[in-house]
Amino acid sequence: MPEMRDFNNVPEDDSSSSNSSEYPCPKKVPLDGQYPDFDAECQNFLPEHTSKKKYATESHQGSASFGMSVFNLGNAIMGSGILGLSFAMANTGIALFVILLASVAIFSLYSVHLLLKTANEGGALVYEQLGYKAFGTPGKLAASLSITMQNIGAMSSYLYIVKYELPTVIKAFTGANDDQWYVNGDYLVLLVSVGIILPLSLLKNLGYLGYTSGLSLLCMVFFLIVVIIKKFQIPCPLPDIHDNSTHSLNISHSLHSDNTSDEDTCKPKYFIVNSQTVYAVPIITFAFVCHPAILPMYDELKDRSRKKMQNVANVSFLAMFIMYLLAALFGYLTFNQHVGDELLHTYTKVYKFDVLLLIVRLAVLTAVTLTVPVVLFPIRTTVNHLLCPSKEFSWVRHTAITVFLLAGTNALVIFVPTIRDIFGFIGASAAAMLIFILPSAFYIRLVKKESMKSRQKIGALVFLIFGIVVMLGSMTLIILDWIKNATSDSGH
Repeated sequence: MPEMRDFNNVPEDDSSSSNSSEYPCPKKVPLDGQYPDFDAECQNFLPEHTSKKKYATESHQGSASFGMSVFNLGNAIMGSGILGLSFAMANTGIALFVILLASVAIFSLYSVHLLLKTANEGGALVYEQLGYKAFGTPGKLAASLSITMQNIGAMSSYLYIVKYELPTVIKAFTGANDDQWYVNGDYLVLLVSVGIILPLSLLKNLGYLGYTSGLSLLCMVFFLIVVIIKKFQIPCPLPDIHDNSTHSLNISHSLHSDNTSDEDTCKPKYFIVNSQTVYAVPIITFAFVCHPAILPMYDELKDRSRKKMQNVANVSFLAMFIMYLLAALFGYLTFNQHVGDELLHTYTKVYKFDVLLLIVRLAVLTAVTLTVPVVLFPIRTTVNHLLCPSKEFSWVRHTAITVFLLAGTNALVIFVPTIRDIFGFIGASAAAMLIFILPSAFYIRLVKKESMKSRQKIGALVFLIFGIVVMLGSMTLIILDWIKNATSDSGH
């Protein structure tokens, strides 16, 4: 591994903020783990000579094979978003969901194409550095804030899983009822955050935590297998539907009236539009975000070429598209209109205790608990670099930023009613920026050899406008839904 550069002596146009929750310090990522075992606060991976204006991406050859790159990108794509896709399908119908899922996947691949071409032309393999080269400090801030928001959303979604699933696991082992304080999800999130996540987050080195992304992917594959199995074990209509948890699952009652027959209830719908449909696109968008990790992976690809990296993305996105579609479809067909906004927790409405589901819960809880510190590392680095870019490392500042970020995320998880709101808001804002708006804006600005009248530039401009419309439209509809729900709640 090349000698690491001094983090505190970074030129202004060399971004040192994180690129992804999956790639906190993406320099020479080893093949046997996605995270290098060195100071995670050092975020510069471009060698000194990569400041050339064009084609600096050819500075060195990586060592990651095509297959390993596909696996690593699959890790970067796959996350907690898969747990919300059945809810999205329940509020769009099967046909409309497939159209939306395929559209977002195709748009994401197109934005990867724009990023790769822009990286070659602009001579930068860091998302934030592309922002600086394109628009100066505002571009760098836009990229940094978007990535930070996306990572905070990922952290929140992981802690929501702890909030939803850990009480169920404790009840299974102890037989406790809902009145016991130690099965209250809010208390458990705080205990896990203080007792496990905070000590791990305070470490200077990522170390073994780097392997948790692979563990997370394996857990989600296991989760998908169980979802498919349970579809053939759970009857329809569901027996004795109820939810005894202390937290609402926000079941979509609006899909059917109370007098809907069992036959209608068990019959899948292909096109649905209701008040919750607005969350579908943000949830799907949130599930496909991996774009800050694309450039580091491109840098590490053996016999690197833009075409080869695009093929890596094509295979990875196709695999994740199939996994997402299967998880959403079988989850929806199992529960129909009773799907909750977090699919795994929805099974508590049928099973008080199930060994297979308990194993899934334990695996997912372990993976997400160990992943939260990994996601927090790049957020802290970005905050530290924005606030104190030239100061030496300080344990006091390191600890203060860590506690502040973890406390803020816990507050979101405790006071925001459902994981659906996190998926929706982050998907409509940060995810839309990273997939639609920033790649197209960087392309238009940095690829000089094509005129604005060229087909490529016109396509990028249309993509940019489309992204802005999607972001503003989704955010507006989500906020209106929040206002409507707040008004109806205050009226009772």
